[in-house]
Amino acid sequence: MTSAPQPIAFGLIVIGDEVLNGDRADGHFAAFKRMIQARGHELAWYWLLPDDPDTLTAHLSFSMARSNPVFCCGGIGATPDDHTRACAAAAAGGRLTRHPGARALLEAKFGADAYPHRMLMADLPEGAELIPNPVNQIPGFSTGQHWFLPGFPKMAWPMAEWVLDRHYGSCAAVTEAAVVVRGTPESRLIPLMEQLGQAHPDLKLFSLPHMGEDPHILLGFRGRGGLEEAMADLRAALAEASITDVESHLGH
Repeated sequence: MTSAPQPIAFGLIVIGDEVLNGDRADGHFAAFKRMIQARGHELAWYWLLPDDPDTLTAHLSFSMARSNPVFCCGGIGATPDDHTRACAAAAAGGRLTRHPGARALLEAKFGADAYPHRMLMADLPEGAELIPNPVNQIPGFSTGQHWFLPGFPKMAWPMAEWVLDRHYGSCAAVTEAAVVVRGTPESRLIPLMEQLGQAHPDLKLFSLPHMGEDPHILLGFRGRGGLEEAMADLRAALAEASITDVESHLGH
């Protein structure tokens, strides 16, 4: 394992008609967000896609042309509605071939019963590398900076942890600091935000309005260092603008 000196922005793709239009709810987004952020990285985008070959191939072609590493959950089984393996091969510009390592794992697990149908899970994109599955030993695979995992959370999540720790490591965690601003419209804060954003380009400046019984704006910075100086500048800018109904945000 090598530690990443800089944070990495990951993509996440969840595949399945049963999530889009069935009774199954997606739990991957929250889990991957937690796993990725716990290592100081971030989730750049998230797609929920159907079990449709044209849609999958088009989206995978697009994401493989970008620099983000991507986790993909679902559709790597052997049933007729599992299109992810073939679509990944098409998007990567290759074809499906029987992976000898995956074949050996399936033969060890199922014996003669691996044929003819279960063995289809060993047909992977050319040059794919295997991702170990600690639950049932049926592997996932990687190609084109994409990590293809089962749709089942109890398998996908430990496999993703293995990928993150082995291939990407950790960097400084993201933290945030903010103040609560009351009695001021968000439009009045825009010039102040532009000024502070230019002064602290390595941080993410955010403004989150809250409605209801206690209307207010949560104004602050998110980043990996320099928060104390940035917040001091923020408080000074608010005071200079005669915005005084301000209090520290204590978080949740």
